[in-house]
Amino acid sequence: MSPTAAPGGSASRVGRTSAQLAAALVGVLLLLVVVRLPWAGDLGMHAATVQRLRHSLLHPGNPLVDADTPSPYYSPWMLLLGVVARLTGLSVFVVLRLAALAGLALLVTGVVRYVRTLSAHRAAPALALLSLLLLWGPVLFNWSGFLGLNSLALTVSYPSVFALGLSFHFWTWLTRALRAESGWGVWPGLGVLWALILLCHQFTGVVASLGGLAVVLAAKPARGVLPRLGAGLVAGLLLLWLWPYYDFFALFSAGADLEAIHRPLYQDLAGRFGLVLLGVAALGLRARRDRRDPLVLFFLLGTLVFAAGGLSGHYSWGRALPAALIPAQLAAALEAVSAGRRAVRRGWACVLLAALAVGAWTQAGTLGYVVPRGALPGVVAEKYRTPWVGYQWIMRAGVRYGDVVMARTFPARQIPAYGPYTVAPGYPDVFLPDAGRREAAVERYFSGGTGTAERREILRKYGVRWVVGGTSAKAPWLREVAAGPGDQVLYRVLP
Repeated sequence: MSPTAAPGGSASRVGRTSAQLAAALVGVLLLLVVVRLPWAGDLGMHAATVQRLRHSLLHPGNPLVDADTPSPYYSPWMLLLGVVARLTGLSVFVVLRLAALAGLALLVTGVVRYVRTLSAHRAAPALALLSLLLLWGPVLFNWSGFLGLNSLALTVSYPSVFALGLSFHFWTWLTRALRAESGWGVWPGLGVLWALILLCHQFTGVVASLGGLAVVLAAKPARGVLPRLGAGLVAGLLLLWLWPYYDFFALFSAGADLEAIHRPLYQDLAGRFGLVLLGVAALGLRARRDRRDPLVLFFLLGTLVFAAGGLSGHYSWGRALPAALIPAQLAAALEAVSAGRRAVRRGWACVLLAALAVGAWTQAGTLGYVVPRGALPGVVAEKYRTPWVGYQWIMRAGVRYGDVVMARTFPARQIPAYGPYTVAPGYPDVFLPDAGRREAAVERYFSGGTGTAERREILRKYGVRWVVGGTSAKAPWLREVAAGPGDQVLYRVLP
């Protein structure tokens, strides 16, 4: 399938320039967010991963607790960031800012390149970027691997953004290779790229795989191309099998913890993604023109996996939802510049503009990450969510790299970012065999009904040197060292 040619006079120069200017302003906003790097969600997990790799590239151990276990967070991308941190001496958070710049650049260039395989119209890439970031719903939604503006602002340094950027480049390369019926040398490279995406962020790898399958089905490759596709698949599977930092295929037997965490993905779908229905309508129009349209097939595959997850109780399959959202958002943008009557295109463009305005208003709180909250209008300031403060204060008080800290789940999601370990991981860990026992130990330690002897035994068993808690955590075997935000106190464990 060849990209749609730009229809003559389909959009005015002013309209095209306006779309490009709006996309550029959003890009500048995200660059300013990178400077701030607001902390929320999984940032501590990724910072801890870089911390371990900068100290030991070959045997980093568990990123969160003092245990010698593999981790799916040790991906090729994080390994590269660990090498950068080790060679340059830059702090982990500076390295994560560099990662954010790289991920953002990959994402933008990937979207532009992929959209150009679908449309030759000069406004199409800018409209596509705006739709991917703004065409969501009237209820704010943030999740790694989902491209809403506010979500991207909070996850821009995550491996999911890097992997999604690679995915757009992968779909572009695959589309062009199929159209040109490229020789054997191209396909192993495509297979390696596919495997790298899966290793860097497994859920985004599923989205990339569904998008790649849609590209292949839409292209109707000649029989002679199929062995080359097979060669690429073998190359990718070989890399997945040989990756030394964790067993990729063991992830298929992940426990029930992932299902519980992802169940919210199936809630309030209309509020979170209602504006994407415009894109679904656009996909219907594309299907009428071409039943093997790659965006239509991509959407159907993503919707099938998402629905199967909800019906079967495998809620982690909900992470495949971007495979339905992305093609719908792209279709909504492309319909505004498609061939056909000018009046129809202009009418569609007006509807799209209104939907983008609603999406922008929903995510207006993103401005708070680059503008002081006090400088924002009241209605916008109400949409702003204050990032986490962090736990650098415990490092200034004497905690050192590798020390074990007893802390509840919320602090445990941040403390390892600076180098210490916690007793229990702040995130589910499918490769940590005693994760449940560790979580139970933390719960027993902070329980008011636990006796002195049992608390001391828990501290001894896990080599705890520090405790982070409220004033109620005070005990004869602890010495108060420092006070932090939110009435938290750092205690040193006495011999």
